[in-house]
Amino acid sequence: MHIPAASVAYGHGRYASGALTHAPRVESERLILRGPERGDIEHVVAFLMDAEHAEGFGHIPQRGDAWRWFAMLVGHWQLHGFGYFVIEEKATGDPVGMTGVWFPESWPEPELGYLLFRGHEGKGYGFEAASRARRWAYEDLGLTTLTSNIVPSNAKSKALATRLGAVYERTYNNENMGEDELWRHPGPEAID
Repeated sequence: MHIPAASVAYGHGRYASGALTHAPRVESERLILRGPERGDIEHVVAFLMDAEHAEGFGHIPQRGDAWRWFAMLVGHWQLHGFGYFVIEEKATGDPVGMTGVWFPESWPEPELGYLLFRGHEGKGYGFEAASRARRWAYEDLGLTTLTSNIVPSNAKSKALATRLGAVYERTYNNENMGEDELWRHPGPEAID
């Protein structure tokens, strides 16, 4: 049986359910953190394919590879029970970025990751979302420590990590990103 590519990619007919994971819905003052949905594919793919904007996260120039990264995002939730949330702006319902706990094979330990889609920087969303995701990781997952793995040239990510209270710990070789800095976040006892 042949299924057209668009039907698989965007979910038509009986495959049209939006939810792709059992991720909880977590809220902050202005944002909703929720699991990835079919409607988020274009936003995530556009981010990943944007060479300038995704440089510090991992630019993926080929659309098919970016689509597969989205599928990996969904699979990460299925395998671990946690992953990147999509950040949704409460006022508009628009997806504005992603944050959450990332721990694929070869990562040194669970990472608090964060990114904003183009046009949503400068509003404090990164700090608000990452702070809420970190609290969820400590309170709901029972984690006692988190790191952020940051490409040395990513000044914006380092600034946010510093604002979150993280401190540089060491440099290591990330098999996916090359040279990476590991920044240690304060533990659950040190945050409000």
